[in-house]
Amino acid sequence: MSGPAQTTHGAPLDRAALWARVRAAEPFDLVVVGGGATGCGLALDAAARGFSVALFEAEDFAKGTSSRATKLLHGGVRYLAQGDVGLVREALHERAAVLHNAPHLASRLPFVMPSYHWWERGFYGMGLKAYDLLAGSRSLGDTEFLSAGRTKTLLPNVRAQGLAGGVRYWDAQFDDARLAVALARTAAAHGAVVLNHAPVTGLLREQGLVRGVTVRGPDGDVHVLARCVVNATGIWVDALRDMDRDVDTPHRPPLVAPSQGVHLVVDRGFWPGDHALLVPKTRDDRVLFAVPWLGKTLLGTTDTPRDRVQHDPLPLRAEVDFILDESARYLSRPPGRDDVRSVWVGMRPLVKPQAEDGGDTKALSREHTVLVGRSGLVTVTGGKWTTYRAMAEDVLTRCMARGLLPPRPGGATAGLPLVGAQATHRTLVVPPGAHLYGAEAQTLQALPGADRWLWRDPESDAPVLSEAMVRFAARHELAASVEDVLARRSRLLFLDARAAAGLADDVAAILAEELGDDVDAAASSAAFRTLAQGYATLP
Repeated sequence: MSGPAQTTHGAPLDRAALWARVRAAEPFDLVVVGGGATGCGLALDAAARGFSVALFEAEDFAKGTSSRATKLLHGGVRYLAQGDVGLVREALHERAAVLHNAPHLASRLPFVMPSYHWWERGFYGMGLKAYDLLAGSRSLGDTEFLSAGRTKTLLPNVRAQGLAGGVRYWDAQFDDARLAVALARTAAAHGAVVLNHAPVTGLLREQGLVRGVTVRGPDGDVHVLARCVVNATGIWVDALRDMDRDVDTPHRPPLVAPSQGVHLVVDRGFWPGDHALLVPKTRDDRVLFAVPWLGKTLLGTTDTPRDRVQHDPLPLRAEVDFILDESARYLSRPPGRDDVRSVWVGMRPLVKPQAEDGGDTKALSREHTVLVGRSGLVTVTGGKWTTYRAMAEDVLTRCMARGLLPPRPGGATAGLPLVGAQATHRTLVVPPGAHLYGAEAQTLQALPGADRWLWRDPESDAPVLSEAMVRFAARHELAASVEDVLARRSRLLFLDARAAAGLADDVAAILAEELGDDVDAAASSAAFRTLAQGYATLP
């Protein structure tokens, strides 16, 4: 990894100018379809190597799975138990890279595993000691064996009855949606065209090979030529692969089997303190988390196979009951259904690796898969947020090996600061509520409405959303709707869905001032209130 990150700022992004570049450009080296963790990371890596890049996202950056993670950057303790040392080592390396490149969006976080049986502390503690050893110089803190009294001190609301002790170890957490936006903006700063609300409607082929895409633009379809096209659409990869079918492959089996994970958000009072809870084995062999996040507490998660993918999946009653019931086993004051501020669901793209006739599949790890079809369409899916950067390098390595892109050295993103990264040699004064903006906090504060707070957390009185943040989202972060602002530029929908719904009209009015006729304020507000109802309602 290179030296300290320098302070970086992102220029305003103008949607009309980006579309003008798309229409005027010569064929791009690379078109990326999908603006989640993988797609944005890939666009940045390719642009940093000097390739000409265009990224198209049908909805918004991180609209799907990439905004609905458990907010953890981790090395994968469970993989260590499975003996996959290489995968854990890679993830720990990548965890350090994210913390280095985006210190305003990611930070270390202490976890405690409470022990209620005499053997648990030693059993799990030794595994976590091995985790420390694999991290080496990238370790975030030493694993410690805790007494029952110390465990209770660090976890004030943990159930004391039967508590035998615990183990403390260190991982990290982050703001997933804002990290995706930062990746996209940093790619743009390196010359990439990045566009959300730009659905790809078809593939362009020449002599049987994919040579570009058709994108729905503001004034109709646009044909975009490219040397290489990568399908990075997450749980929707099979829909784009279906566009690539021909008479030789009429019955291509699906690559992804979706599974959903549910998360509940409750007030911080149910989990006070700065330590996260990890229960490694619940009654049905799942994992339970209670994580402090942006002034609230995140509880989760589940792993339920689903037979179809959805943009806004809903939780099952059994999933909500599982999280609440398991939480009640470990929290002395557990939340009930009426205490849930927001419930949200992420769909994981579980990969079924396979080979196509005339193509080949490269399973680069258990976590993600890269497939190159006979048409040259590259598909990447699976993986987790922590290793997005390594996934991007794997994809480009595969593209170059197949001759779809000319060889160029990698490693450009290993120490590349993202927009907003703060130089480590000086301290920036960041106003309250603006810490996620890092070095751009001063730009934010210069906008109208910097002192007008639209919402403060009533539990802590912490400032969460200002008028200036809405303007910043429109000017710098390509936010085009109320949902873009309240779900992903701000995380209020995920923190308190009813509060977010109550701000829809205010946010829409500010967006109308910023974007003019490019936004239908009334429709955008109404659509968001409907969405928020799903986050506010338990099954």
